Amino acid sequence: MKLACQEILAPGRNLREKFENLKKYGFEAVELSGERLWERKKEVMDASREAGIELGSVCGGFSCRFVAAERKEREEAMNSLKKLLKTMGEMEISGIMIVPIFGPPQIPNLSPYKEAIELEREMLLLELPELTQFAQDSGTSIWLEPVNRYETHFINRLDEAVEICQKVNNSNLRIMADFFHMNIEEVNIVESLKKAKDWLGHIHLADSNRFLPGQGHTNFKSPFKVLSEINYKGYMALECGIRGEPEEELPKCVKYLKECI
Repeated sequence: MKLACQEILAPGRNLREKFENLKKYGFEAVELSGERLWERKKEVMDASREAGIELGSVCGGFSCRFVAAERKEREEAMNSLKKLLKTMGEMEISGIMIVPIFGPPQIPNLSPYKEAIELEREMLLLELPELTQFAQDSGTSIWLEPVNRYETHFINRLDEAVEICQKVNNSNLRIMADFFHMNIEEVNIVESLKKAKDWLGHIHLADSNRFLPGQGHTNFKSPFKVLSEINYKGYMALECGIRGEPEEELPKCVKYLKECI
């Protein structure tokens, strides 16, 4: 397991200083914003090399309207993700998480023929093989992210994401487990991780209140023990807010997480 931190959380006057600070705090990798990543490719790679920290993953920077009602919007989502995947492959970044849609359904409910969520699932299953093959050809991966019911109606739990991955059946499609969302949706985080062990590609860390681990009431020790037992070797990246000064709280968070591991 490798600890990573999103670049937006890092203090520093420029990208190199941000990366150097994360390395100093004890992080092994950075999770990048995907926003126009192709335009800052050289800057990011230079800063990573100079700071001696890995480029672990990408979050965001593309359209998430994969199951929107309009075909044009779905095509734009696929094309924007492909453009980002190509750049990631060139930078040797391991993967990116996707949420197929935020909010309520955007297509009509056609019951008794099919409900909106059934149509969305079928649509996603038509898109994912093409996207996953593109990721594979580019040398990177896609991680399907379950998100809590207050942010999306579609794919809330790990087992729902696993079911999609099983149907696509490509090793470059895995799931991303986020502790904040699991805290809301999973009955038992430990058991959910055990059942999803063969499909775990990436992990996001946040406490129960979506602040830094250790600033809420989530029990990280038992889930981390499971991750160790199943030999999870991927990244665990912070995606959360920070109570306090990042210069003080991020090193404390690394210490806390290493104690839990």
